[in-house]
Amino acid sequence: ICSFICSPKGFPKLKNDTFLRAARGEETEHTPVWCMRQAGRYLPEFRETRAAQDFFATCRSPKLCCELTLQPLRRFPLDAAIIFSDILVVPQALGMEVVMVPGKGPTFTEPLKEVEDLLKLRQKVDVTAELGYVFQAITLTRHSLEGRVPLIGFSGAPWTLMSYMIEGGGSSTMSKAKSWLYRHPEASHRLLRLLADVVTDYLVGQVAAGAQALQLFESHAGHLGPEQFQEFALPYIRDIAQAVKSKLKEEALPLVPMIVFAKDAHYALRDLAQAGYEVVGLDWTIRPQEARAQIGKDVTLQGNLDPCALYAPKEKIGELVKKMLEGFGTQRYIANLGHGLYPDMDPEHVGAFVEAVHAHSRHINKH
Repeated sequence: ICSFICSPKGFPKLKNDTFLRAARGEETEHTPVWCMRQAGRYLPEFRETRAAQDFFATCRSPKLCCELTLQPLRRFPLDAAIIFSDILVVPQALGMEVVMVPGKGPTFTEPLKEVEDLLKLRQKVDVTAELGYVFQAITLTRHSLEGRVPLIGFSGAPWTLMSYMIEGGGSSTMSKAKSWLYRHPEASHRLLRLLADVVTDYLVGQVAAGAQALQLFESHAGHLGPEQFQEFALPYIRDIAQAVKSKLKEEALPLVPMIVFAKDAHYALRDLAQAGYEVVGLDWTIRPQEARAQIGKDVTLQGNLDPCALYAPKEKIGELVKKMLEGFGTQRYIANLGHGLYPDMDPEHVGAFVEAVHAHSRHINKH
């Protein structure tokens, strides 16, 4: 059970800063590794902790979020923890109702249908009042980690959040949300600006609470083509990096490394490399060498093993990891999957992935 200390100050001293050093482009003895959705349903202890609780009630419990964040670290020698939460807490903070429907996933009871629906959203959000439970979870987890590894905070990016708010849930085409971009470009920008402002305050609040790095998830980038990405996603991704950094300076908070993960946005890698983030996350559909060539040497890369590779036998996972490390190089690189872990994955195979990254990267560094 997590021990709670209210004051965000006086955090335990960090013992393993490999992930932070790699994010900042400093040399590391081994390549750091963590997994998207590492706190998740593939762990029996996660399912047990979550069993009695509604999903979003779990998100609102700092104690449960702390416990779920720590579970994978008890099993695997990961180099970072990521706070257990959900990207859809931001639309909730704007006043929308989201429920988790079994077998269907997150569902908005009243999605945005017409431009007039934007008036129903809170135009000014006090993030401490609306999302203070996430900040409490971060502070509690940061103390409970006892300096073992850094803690990552995160948010969804504006376009990805907008797409959920209009679609009302997951969608294979995002046609309702995309139709807004074509039919109501001005209203789309109004909504995206509102989201960018809330996300900025939310990320700054996470650092104030104790987050040591931040990741922005543009999970639905792949539904946009290059032109729409340029107009409706990239400007807000850039603005968030700039605004977060300037607010951290203003509030005398640590300037933490920021990661942007825009899934399936290969067409925008050069732009993402110049968007103000220390790290660019990659999905599994791009070759490491190509990504490195487009992004250049001044930004750390993160990714990008196909999550389904973890279904392979353990020896095969080791071979795939070795090949990935040879492609990216062991420096200015954080190993991860190209997307989150799936619920039916074997925890032992996750362990094999983590250990292979450490073993092969140490070997490559020595030779």
